[in-house]
Amino acid sequence: MLDTLSYLIKSDFPAIKRDALQTLQVNMGYLCNQQCLHCHVDASPRRKEIMQSDVVEIVKEFLMQHKIQILDLTGGAPEMNPHFRNLVSFARQNNIHVIDRCNLTILEEEGYEWLAGFLAENHVEIVASLPCYLEDNVEAQRGKGVFDPSIKGLQKLNSLGYGSDDRLKLKLVYNPQGAALSPSQENLEVAYKKELAERYGVVFDQLYTITNMPIKRFGSMLLSNNEFEPYMDLLKSSHKDSNLDTVMCKTLLSVDWQGNVYDCDFNQMLGLPIPVKQRHLKDLMSHDFDGNDITIMDHCYGCTAGNGSSCGGALTE
Repeated sequence: MLDTLSYLIKSDFPAIKRDALQTLQVNMGYLCNQQCLHCHVDASPRRKEIMQSDVVEIVKEFLMQHKIQILDLTGGAPEMNPHFRNLVSFARQNNIHVIDRCNLTILEEEGYEWLAGFLAENHVEIVASLPCYLEDNVEAQRGKGVFDPSIKGLQKLNSLGYGSDDRLKLKLVYNPQGAALSPSQENLEVAYKKELAERYGVVFDQLYTITNMPIKRFGSMLLSNNEFEPYMDLLKSSHKDSNLDTVMCKTLLSVDWQGNVYDCDFNQMLGLPIPVKQRHLKDLMSHDFDGNDITIMDHCYGCTAGNGSSCGGALTE
């Protein structure tokens, strides 16, 4: 796989600083039951890196020390970590809102029959990747045989109240098929809701559009196809200063499977730690992050191009 880091280092992206910390995004490991083309984590069934119990305990302590409002669990497939249920249960018992970034197909995997019911019982918000409502488009990006279990997973969640019960939020994620920006999130959501309801009886709360980042597997594909520079030109020419105020790294910290801390999930994948002396969660229990500098490089333009992009979808319309 081709590495894009050296192409991103020399950057003129504007300097930004942190606001008050609200969200801890925890990568439970790179193990996944899928291997998607757009995956910036390079997750796959072959990966062995998963968060161990000692690091999970440090995460719990950090949640309480910093009075974290939102625990955002990602991977890989975070549910494949054997400590997933323990961490979710702890957070919910302490009134911390939990987000599970679910690939949907995990709900249909053997051995995970418990998962949907567990998520519903704990009122876990689900943010699920579904790059299109058409089978061919989904499988071109996420692999053969992925679409049908994704739809079955959505139908299972609907049967439990997801998408109709205000306590059970279900949000879908759209990624562009290639080196392009997302269309209007609002307009695309209307199309998704219409097509999924008519074709499969599926309902959901909201659609997020997220820009493909020029790193890891997607970045390697860009380099291989000689599309890296044109894509970076697109991101930079579409930059909007107005998006800087609401980029996710201002209120979020990203933690890798070993407990190391980063400004965002993308910086984690590039190995760009936060610009402070101590960089492990256990050493930051009393650290005040408000006003700290944020580590930036050229990939940051992916979050400020067009309508903006974050783990919560578009920043503006």
